[in-house]
Amino acid sequence: MNNIEEIKFESKEELYDYMNMSLEGLISEEPDWLANLSNAAALLWMLMDDINWAGFYLYKNGELVLGPFQGKPACTHIQIGKGVCGTAAEQNKTQLVKNVHEFPGHIACDSQSNSEIVIPLFKENKIVGVLDIDSPKLGRFDETDKKYLEQFAEILERYVKYPEVFI
Repeated sequence: MNNIEEIKFESKEELYDYMNMSLEGLISEEPDWLANLSNAAALLWMLMDDINWAGFYLYKNGELVLGPFQGKPACTHIQIGKGVCGTAAEQNKTQLVKNVHEFPGHIACDSQSNSEIVIPLFKENKIVGVLDIDSPKLGRFDETDKKYLEQFAEILERYVKYPEVFI
């Protein structure tokens, strides 16, 4: 796995196909949820360009709590319905935000973030958290990112065995 970052991809789709295949290889035989989410965050961080944060917030006690991530220190608690992450969790819908400064109620954990994509995570049709990726580049994320990152989340849903506290 140490050679992943040396691979050059012809297209964004090729990158995501490789990333999703790598994720499945990393987590399909590993029963530990924390190890799996940690490796998933590291894989995103290693393969995606122009990002400054990649990780998870997990649903616990009626709010989102910081989980495994790569990047600068982050907000530790996010209320459901607040900011991009809380909105994704409340609506059970991916939030693709080209300019976070125009998103009502955006929570600025890192003032250098300018765009964001947040994908809700489910287990047994219940929200267990969100995958959050931030970028310093305006308009960094598009429909291709959305499609493949939703597939990334589906792989997590298939293999990650969350503790009862998150379900």
